[in-house]
Amino acid sequence: MEDNRIGRRTVLRTAGALAAATAVTGCGTLMGSGGSRGSSSGGGKNKIVVSNSGGAYNDALTKAIYEPFAKETGITVTTVNYQSAQIIAQVRQGRPQVDLMDNTLLIFQKMARLDCLDAVDHDRLKSVKGAGIAEHQLPEHAVGKNVWASLMAYRTDSLKRAPKGWADFWNTHSFAGARSLQSAEADYPELEFALLADGVPLDKLYPLDLDRAFASMSRIRGEVKKFWNTGALPAVLLGRKEVVATSLWSGRADELIKQGQPVAYQWNGARRLTNGWGIPKGADNTDAAYKLIDFSLRPEVQAAFAKVFPQGPVVPAATKLLSDDVLATLPTSPQNLKTGFDTDVAWWDKNLEAVTKRWREWADA
Repeated sequence: MEDNRIGRRTVLRTAGALAAATAVTGCGTLMGSGGSRGSSSGGGKNKIVVSNSGGAYNDALTKAIYEPFAKETGITVTTVNYQSAQIIAQVRQGRPQVDLMDNTLLIFQKMARLDCLDAVDHDRLKSVKGAGIAEHQLPEHAVGKNVWASLMAYRTDSLKRAPKGWADFWNTHSFAGARSLQSAEADYPELEFALLADGVPLDKLYPLDLDRAFASMSRIRGEVKKFWNTGALPAVLLGRKEVVATSLWSGRADELIKQGQPVAYQWNGARRLTNGWGIPKGADNTDAAYKLIDFSLRPEVQAAFAKVFPQGPVVPAATKLLSDDVLATLPTSPQNLKTGFDTDVAWWDKNLEAVTKRWREWADA
């Protein structure tokens, strides 16, 4: 989730670094309450330093959020591309080099547990009050901003009819052909899809039944050509016709369709995860951070970002400002919200290490 160029970041890749950076003590315990912040992040009240994953994601943020914010407030936004482990190490030293982080709520769940983030005073955010943002997108130490999803895509020239959900994906008799699914090495494995294929309802997924999930994975394993470990790979496999169906991150399939590929996708059982804002403990310019967070949650700003990058707004009113064509590509459109589910980040934070170990043992068996 630290590589969000098409809408995501990698969790697993930084898990080991997170553990190394925080050791046993976490972050806050090594900072002290009287440490100097004179050379930390902000460098002035009219400048804010923001960490995000760069690439097309940063370009979209700059166009839809950073530049309009600077024009309105006079506060310039400087962006850097730090891994979360780097920021954790800076916080432990009492010298965070950023005022604000853009990452997933899963990363922030981990950083909050390690005492590396300030608690968010949601009362300081006018755009949050009465906005109808979902409760799970407003945790104590972060603020949700935009939503991406993992979903199913398939080749329309290879399948006689369109698969309607993960049960069809798992049905290799009626929907014959090679598949691809996400590996634990890319992020965290798609055990939820395995459970949905096995008949578990959307609202009964968590806590995940690991025995049932791995048994379901074993049933389709022989038809999976590749458990992909980078976000670009499933689109490549699908585009080359090496697989007839795959999981992939929302936005990737749209790129194939724009290229004229015979590809379609559907939102049934899509796994949503939220990107958001977090303030590193000890950050220098928190006033500017709150102003930028507040600005980014205005409905018109949320809509502007969704128009240039395929991630859904967390503010429901923003969807009313978007065309039907744009809404069809977003996981938080009113229609698509009904058919997917939100990742339980607390469950994954607690169980990621154990699931990854079990996945590797299963994959090597």
